[in-house]
Amino acid sequence: MNMPQIVSPQEWDAAREELLVKEKELTRARDALAAERRRMPRMAVEKTYAFEGPDGPASLLDLFEGRRQLIVYRFFYEPGVDGWPESGCRGCSFVADQVAHLAHLNARDTTLVFVSRAPQADIERWKARMGWDIPWYTITDDFDADFGVDEWHGTNAFYRDDDRIFRTYFIDKRGDEAMGSTWNYLDITALGRQEEWEDSPEGYPQTSPYGWWNLHDSYDEATVFEAALSAAAASQRGSRGAGS
Repeated sequence: MNMPQIVSPQEWDAAREELLVKEKELTRARDALAAERRRMPRMAVEKTYAFEGPDGPASLLDLFEGRRQLIVYRFFYEPGVDGWPESGCRGCSFVADQVAHLAHLNARDTTLVFVSRAPQADIERWKARMGWDIPWYTITDDFDADFGVDEWHGTNAFYRDDDRIFRTYFIDKRGDEAMGSTWNYLDITALGRQEEWEDSPEGYPQTSPYGWWNLHDSYDEATVFEAALSAAAASQRGSRGAGS
């Protein structure tokens, strides 16, 4: 391999600082893009969709699990996929292996689910083998065709206003490469990370950065936003800003 040159610690620091300028530009551009995404128009979901879950039939509304936001990843695990039924799509499985603990998304009023056309018995067996605990539903109608994921994987974001559902964003192809991190998932949602430093429309829910973060087994699901504003939460996590 034609490796880069070996330099002194001072020269290495200088090279790193030079690259850091570009990295910060990229971070700010990514934040600006997420802010623009939060201002995208929303598409009302007028059709009723039916899924099969581990507890029986479920509607698209049920998939929210009572939260305001829903992220749906279409995982190719079904007849016709290479390796069926012993295994699912290797690319989709790579995505699943990167998904962070769901409690952090849930704490931002957001639910993540996977959907496939495989029967529930096969999904449960595949999840057990791979050690995944992501909620996973069986598509039983035109959901995949209607939301651009009938022939390729993709991630759809939805927002719930009482019983009304809106499609707010969609990514596929290489866009799915970045998925798995709590932050990247929140950045494609209508409400974003819901932190005070974000450029969001007036009235969006926002709390202090660092203030709402918690151990994944220690969130108070009923009062997460109030807890994030509490003096106790602030004292535990300091007063640092988001920075970039």
